[in-house]
Amino acid sequence: MAIYSMTAFARREHKAQWGTAVWEIRSVNQRFLETYFRLPEQFRGLEPVLRERFRNALQRGKVECSLRFNANDAAVGKLNLNEDLAKQLLHAADWVQSHGQSTGVNPVDILRWPGVISAEEADMDSIQAEMLSALDACLQDFIAARAAEGANLKALIEQRLDGIEVEVAKVKEHMPAVMQWQRERIQSRFEEAKVELDPGRIEQEMILLAQRVDVAEELDRLTSHIGETRKILKKGGACGRRLDFMMQEFNRESNTLGSKSINADITQSAVELKVLIEQMREQIQNIE
Repeated sequence: MAIYSMTAFARREHKAQWGTAVWEIRSVNQRFLETYFRLPEQFRGLEPVLRERFRNALQRGKVECSLRFNANDAAVGKLNLNEDLAKQLLHAADWVQSHGQSTGVNPVDILRWPGVISAEEADMDSIQAEMLSALDACLQDFIAARAAEGANLKALIEQRLDGIEVEVAKVKEHMPAVMQWQRERIQSRFEEAKVELDPGRIEQEMILLAQRVDVAEELDRLTSHIGETRKILKKGGACGRRLDFMMQEFNRESNTLGSKSINADITQSAVELKVLIEQMREQIQNIE
């Protein structure tokens, strides 16, 4: 299943005999799903339908959806003449004129009288159905854009996971040399103090030191977190929250590793781990 970004944009224009409708959908990252609609007044009734469509298609993100509608004046339905009303008006004008009053009635004035001429109303149900069909197409474009951006985010995160694996391997490689250096350092201190070397005492000091600087557990957990994160990415879907939790686990182990650093190379690896984890965390903020 694909990984979806919460940042995307889509636009779809629909032209018909009745006019033009333009849908635009844009979104940014948000902890939950929030939808906002900007619709012309005559289409406000569509908002509950739109909200349900977005709720079924998306999990997270701050989503804004807007509709621009331009009616085609040339597509006005045929005109209907209210003949009875027109006849009544003409009869009234004749009566006034027969009583010596010049009315000077213009036929166009009769047609302008309210109710004499009416245009057929557009079939709003049909128009709304076409608009919703265009919205569905725009929503599919929007989801495809989120998936494309999600694929880019996934690739970036996998690159950082590869980098973490490299740093974990470096630390493991340095640890035997670090322990040997510490053994020699302890022996040197005993010699400088002109203390008789007690193999048992040296071994005891080494055990205590090993407990303080041993990072095997942290390295094992980092390796485990890498594998779990890859599984989450492979499964896909709305996995942003799970990935964010994994970043907390990565940070915990890298902090412990940094606190135990007794070698410049290990310290450098610990710093690099922090950088890689922070880069992943920034990308994961945009994943649904």
